[in-house]
Amino acid sequence: MRMLVRLLFGLFVLKAAVASPRFSRQAHLDTYSSTNYDDNFNLESDYEDVLTIGEPQIEIGTLPPPEYEGSLETQNEVEQPKEEEELPLKPQLVPQGSGGSGVLMGLDTQKEEKLLPPTTQSPQEGAGTVEGSVSSELPEPSEPDEPDKPEEPVVDRRGMPICLLCTCLGGSVYCDDLNLDSVPPLPKDTTHFYARYNRIKKINKSDFASMNKLKRIDLTHNEITSIEDRAFMGLPELEEVVIRENHISQLPSFPETMTLIDASHNNVGSKGIHREAFKDMTGLLYLYLTDNHIDYIPVPLPDTLRSLHLQRNNIQMMHEDTFCNLQDFSYIRRALEDIRLDGNPINLSRTPQAYICLPRIPIGDLI
Repeated sequence: MRMLVRLLFGLFVLKAAVASPRFSRQAHLDTYSSTNYDDNFNLESDYEDVLTIGEPQIEIGTLPPPEYEGSLETQNEVEQPKEEEELPLKPQLVPQGSGGSGVLMGLDTQKEEKLLPPTTQSPQEGAGTVEGSVSSELPEPSEPDEPDKPEEPVVDRRGMPICLLCTCLGGSVYCDDLNLDSVPPLPKDTTHFYARYNRIKKINKSDFASMNKLKRIDLTHNEITSIEDRAFMGLPELEEVVIRENHISQLPSFPETMTLIDASHNNVGSKGIHREAFKDMTGLLYLYLTDNHIDYIPVPLPDTLRSLHLQRNNIQMMHEDTFCNLQDFSYIRRALEDIRLDGNPINLSRTPQAYICLPRIPIGDLI
């Protein structure tokens, strides 16, 4: 009886195996030659993989441990330790006075307090401020107090040595643009003195007394209104005086050694020049009286004169003997080549005989 049961069970299993698709597939594979055994084995394994799709099967050593879920890639990601621990986000209140309201997600305040000192906001900073709230903003750095600048000491220039106040180079003394209101005491060996762009108002006789080597004085652009008549006299070597761009109305006396006089841009009028003031200056070369109020040519002029500038004055007439000698027609003034009379109300064409001894006709209006 037991043998019969086993026989029937074996037939039943055999019938089920024949009816199974796997059996037909195996029968088909058996038709291949033994030389293709390896390839048939691969095909069989592939076919078994296809059959296992959709059917959960358990293979030893293929599934991950039960405490993990997902694919092997997920397993690798899970197995890697986290580099940094994320800080939990907790809601923080933002005061309304700082420009917003509501809840701000940020770092834990307990951990933030270790980095930043807590600052409480006073109720006066905003109407909706929560007392005792911790501000997450950095405190504004206070500006450092600027050190008080020391006041510049007031230097008494009157008692200062001239070569400390001015620049001394050899015999030249330069005192330009120092806000001087008077001529400082100069060394006795000074040959050239420059005090341009200052505030000197008056020239006294004592300013250049006993200056036996002084050759040039330049007082351009000061506030000089008066010069004592003999301020430049007694200087045996003086040759050049520049007093342009001041407020002088009366020219002083000059020594006979002069070669250049420049008194342009002043207030010299018809009575501001001494009579025959330049007659004895046998070495005078340049006489500049531009932009004044002179109404005549200051004659007689020395024969050595080369340039005479009288532009923009009030000269209205000229005599025929102003430059030439009517008694000696052979007389020729060869040196005087530069005469400027433009800007004056004078008609040069009315006195044609006044230029016959000149190498060049003066510059001015001919109509």
